[in-house]
Amino acid sequence: MAAALVRSLRFGFVVAALATSAVAAGETLSVTEKVDLSVPPAKAWAAIKDFDGWQNWHPAIASTAISKGNGYTKGTVRVLTTKDGAKITEELLAYSGKSMNYKYRITDSPLPVTGYVSTIKVVKSKDGSTVVWSSTFKAKAGTSDADAKKVISGIYTTGLENLQSMLK
Repeated sequence: MAAALVRSLRFGFVVAALATSAVAAGETLSVTEKVDLSVPPAKAWAAIKDFDGWQNWHPAIASTAISKGNGYTKGTVRVLTTKDGAKITEELLAYSGKSMNYKYRITDSPLPVTGYVSTIKVVKSKDGSTVVWSSTFKAKAGTSDADAKKVISGIYTTGLENLQSMLK
């Protein structure tokens, strides 16, 4: 199933690359995905806390390179390279190891979204922990709201499902 999701994600990047980069005047959209894990919050946080380590848990990411900052401070900039070669530049807006969350924004990417701001966090749950990944954004011109949401949701579920497999 993970392989099918990664293929779907790759298709999304191809579609995104073909989409125009003009900013859409549409409404602000949101996506939230989560996964329940049977591990303590500290263990879930340890797996995702590194802003420069997404290749360690997200199967679509080949590498992460910090181009500015240290990975844990506001203003840190990273470039994610996907396994199909797409590059996504993101800036860290907030980071809290104590609260187990960080917030970032996309500054440049082939994804069919603009104004993308996301938060990923770990919260304690009855049976262990829950990782919640959410964002707000607008669809780029030439992309429907539904398609933009589908691409972002696919990225999230692919990563979260892999995280669940890793932390059994």
